[in-house]
Amino acid sequence: MLKKIVITILALIVLFIAGVYFFLHEPQPEGTPGPEADALAKKMMQAINHAQWDSTGAISWNFRGIHEVLWDKDRHFARVRWEDNEALVNINQRSGIAFQNGAPVSGEAADELVKKGWSIWANDSFWLNPISKLFDDGTVRSIVDLEDGGKGLLITYQSGGVTPGDSYLWIVGEDGLPTHWQMWVSMLPFGGLKFSWEEWMTISTGVKISTRHKSKLAEVYVRDVVAGKDLNELFHHQDPFAPLLP
Repeated sequence: MLKKIVITILALIVLFIAGVYFFLHEPQPEGTPGPEADALAKKMMQAINHAQWDSTGAISWNFRGIHEVLWDKDRHFARVRWEDNEALVNINQRSGIAFQNGAPVSGEAADELVKKGWSIWANDSFWLNPISKLFDDGTVRSIVDLEDGGKGLLITYQSGGVTPGDSYLWIVGEDGLPTHWQMWVSMLPFGGLKFSWEEWMTISTGVKISTRHKSKLAEVYVRDVVAGKDLNELFHHQDPFAPLLP
């Protein structure tokens, strides 16, 4: 009896995934790299005041109510908090220290928490401001002809991040701010899932950030965004990353 129940549940899961794939999957479009794609990418970066992003030395935010991230952009450090865990991460070296319930963790457990912290930072910071990464090394920019006669910007990240090879098709408004993107990413069993880019805000350093993204399956949001020209503006001479210093 139990075996039949398990088989039935597995069959229902397979049918659900197949149904989602059938109704939501879209093949990744072909794009044309070149000056037109670069020009659209630059228009998007100008629309969010990317120059001010370069001048933003530290920023903190809450991601979907489950992660709290503090990013020291100047020194490439991140503090990530989730559940009862905290990781202080040297982003470039992917090393750091970890805590559970406020107590230091050592050994393999610490390594796993630091690795998890780095992955959370990489994902959450990408959702925070992927537009400033349009010209990162290993990035391919292509123009896509849309069904409505407009132009979209297809970005493929051939290297870097947690899942290199992922692609995103940006749908951009006349003002240069995106209204949607579609995703072809390894974490999803189907391609083309569309998320909105809405509820834009201008943070204290002058950068525009979209704080809410809706799709047919999920919603992603960021809140409590606080930024400064450096970490001192946020912590007033207290350094939360002191344990990472020599």
